[in-house]
Amino acid sequence: MSSPTPDLDTVDLSDRTFWGAPPEQRHAVYDQLRRERPFAFFAEPVIPYIEPGPGYHAVTRYADVEAISCRPALFSSGSGAVSIADMPPDLNEFYGSLISMDDPRHGKIRRIVAKAFTPRVLEDLVGNVQAVADDVVARARRTAEDGDGTIDVVADLAAPIPLRVICDMMGIPDDDRAMVLQQSNVILSGGDPELVQSEEQMVTAFLKAGEELAGLMARLAAERHAHPADDLTTALVSTEVDGERLTRQEIASFFILLLVAGNETTRNAISQGVLALSEHPAERDRWAADPGLTRTAVEEVVRWTSPITWMRRTATQDVELSGQSFPAGSKFLLFYGAANRDPAVFPDPHRFDLARDPNPHVGFGSRGPHFCLGAHLARREIGVAFRAFADQLPDLEVVGPPARLESSFVNGLKRLPARLTRCR
Repeated sequence: MSSPTPDLDTVDLSDRTFWGAPPEQRHAVYDQLRRERPFAFFAEPVIPYIEPGPGYHAVTRYADVEAISCRPALFSSGSGAVSIADMPPDLNEFYGSLISMDDPRHGKIRRIVAKAFTPRVLEDLVGNVQAVADDVVARARRTAEDGDGTIDVVADLAAPIPLRVICDMMGIPDDDRAMVLQQSNVILSGGDPELVQSEEQMVTAFLKAGEELAGLMARLAAERHAHPADDLTTALVSTEVDGERLTRQEIASFFILLLVAGNETTRNAISQGVLALSEHPAERDRWAADPGLTRTAVEEVVRWTSPITWMRRTATQDVELSGQSFPAGSKFLLFYGAANRDPAVFPDPHRFDLARDPNPHVGFGSRGPHFCLGAHLARREIGVAFRAFADQLPDLEVVGPPARLESSFVNGLKRLPARLTRCR
């Protein structure tokens, strides 16, 4: 990879437009930050109606990301893991769920969710993924055949697979799924002007989206209390740990978390993976010819795309990291995409190598209590999706540049134009 050496004095990771630029520019900045300013300090982005905070340190080295993640007593998630600003406590918990909690509350909620997420539930989900992927692929081909041969990789392939898997898992009725997609897009927009009309309306739009999703889950939870079904919502409303169940609000918060962690991340790993394979046709052909490559290929797609850009931690006391001292209250953003290209851990890190092994990426979070609960399911979805594309859409061809989401939090694509060349 070659890209002009950036002037770090002009780089602002809080500027949304930085994240809409080509990834080569982003990684050139990451590389230089790791070498020269591994704890670079940035002012916080301005958010209407939210008090400006003290700023944050951008953590870009793998070892530092891991050191912070593994010490939750020193580096808290409870002050907010998915927002740079300190949000009001009720909003922080509502939108962050157990991601924005510390022990002992975090451990208890996670045990309830894990108890509902039984091996049998997971096995049923994994079995459903192949059927969902096959149907989505067939629909995409019909769309191309009924039209001019083109499709949008995001709308026709990447978005429907994880959305349907999660909605099936929760028992979301078909009539509500378009709303679920629309409102989750708003919550994860990062204020992208295409999805939120103005910065002044950003907070209002987030709150409205959260209310709609919470309303859906409140209705569904009440229905499952009265009429239990064979789905995760029923398990969540009935599972107890130490005599405690999730409240309605906690179930709604967990649903929003699922949309973030289980829907958007898988969706963007798939769409950005399709883009990466189109840019590396030799690797695409290699995977198509060798299904046995799927295990390592999925890990490399997640490392390469790093769908969630960062999580935040806050120092609970004065701390030292790699010889530098930081006062209590310091905010740290763990930039997973930067850690995933750290040459200290990944040989030739800017090479897209589907056989890379070992591949200790942090695309599902680093080691520690907040490692992704749904990583196994996400891996399965990504692997099944790409095998379905290789077997049933061998004529899939990207035909234009992607429209990138202007968000520092989600490394997402809004659109990726493609065509199926066998369609006339």
